[in-house]
Amino acid sequence: MSNNDYDAIILGAGGAGLMAAGTAGQAGARVLVLDHADRPGKKILISGGGRCNFTNMAATPECFLSDNPHFAKSALSRYTQWDFLALVERHDIAWHEKTLGQLFCDGSAQQILDMLLEECRSGGVEIRLSADTGEIGHADGQFRVGPATAPKLVIATGGPSIPKMGATGRAYEIAKQFGIDVITPRPALVPLTLGSEETMFREISGVSCPAVASTGDTAFEEAVLFTHKGLSGPAILQISSYWTPGQAISLMLVEDAAAKLRDAKQRMPRAHLKAALAELLPNRLAEALTTRIDITKELGNIADATLDKAAESLTHLTFRPTGTEGFAKAEVTAGGISTAALSSKTMEVHDVPGLYAIGEAVDVTGWLGGYNFQWAWSSGVAAGQAIAAR
Repeated sequence: MSNNDYDAIILGAGGAGLMAAGTAGQAGARVLVLDHADRPGKKILISGGGRCNFTNMAATPECFLSDNPHFAKSALSRYTQWDFLALVERHDIAWHEKTLGQLFCDGSAQQILDMLLEECRSGGVEIRLSADTGEIGHADGQFRVGPATAPKLVIATGGPSIPKMGATGRAYEIAKQFGIDVITPRPALVPLTLGSEETMFREISGVSCPAVASTGDTAFEEAVLFTHKGLSGPAILQISSYWTPGQAISLMLVEDAAAKLRDAKQRMPRAHLKAALAELLPNRLAEALTTRIDITKELGNIADATLDKAAESLTHLTFRPTGTEGFAKAEVTAGGISTAALSSKTMEVHDVPGLYAIGEAVDVTGWLGGYNFQWAWSSGVAAGQAIAAR
């Protein structure tokens, strides 16, 4: 084997690519990782506020979106969040659990990247950064990228979310070259924008409160943040992955709101609606809702039926977003390389032996909170094991 002949070439030095490389390398494969960026793992380093939300205790296939909701089951069951946590602990990385099963480093995200790079070093993996990965050749069972050749090629270049970190649609270009279907990529885990008719809510930018955000049959209970462009916060990022243009988003800001407003009427009949709302919500949000509801009477002079109608703005505050803030603000990409083209066990392309796709490049998208990293680890291990097994 010459210096430029490898068992596998992996395009992308992000979480999925490094995981696949370390797995295959430690199993005896000669692996080359190529990335156009000047540093590996850039998205890892910015994740979780710099502490890397590296997995989630509750990661199950139901927490992932895909045209084929069953596709992720195989990889996720064979390399679980507990397996990755065991790897973290073997590298003596201290961690802690936040809300909703989210696991973070006590130190920094650099620890996770260093761990992955050490796993690659242990497997003799070669990593070339600032590499030209433009043209891919394929003939006689061999893939060629620049001067390097290998019988296996792994697409681990991610999706176009966060382009300032160097993200591109390269995975889809490669898929097109090999005749592989791509589910239309779209921003996911992304803030939503509101139209001019919702100016009063854009004007309370910075206000946050707990809520249940829902669209269709899907709902998430976390914080909602009002912004100068529209809506954000964890509940909105979660629901954005399920939202389609034209759909309404409903927020339940207060549970049993009608009963609580009637109680306020009994306790303080001389007060106005804003005072009752301010007991339940941040003051600026209470003021905006009071303006929208437009009731000026004292509580004691408001009929119960009218109060019940006002309560609907607290239990079903409805918006019709004009769009999202796009890939620039999206944490991940929904859609991607069609799972119908891949083996769920090995991540290999059915019609192109030796070609694999993993991580965000694939049409599998997790919830907010470490789920997408778990998909990177699980799909990376699946491909890495398959590469080394042949």
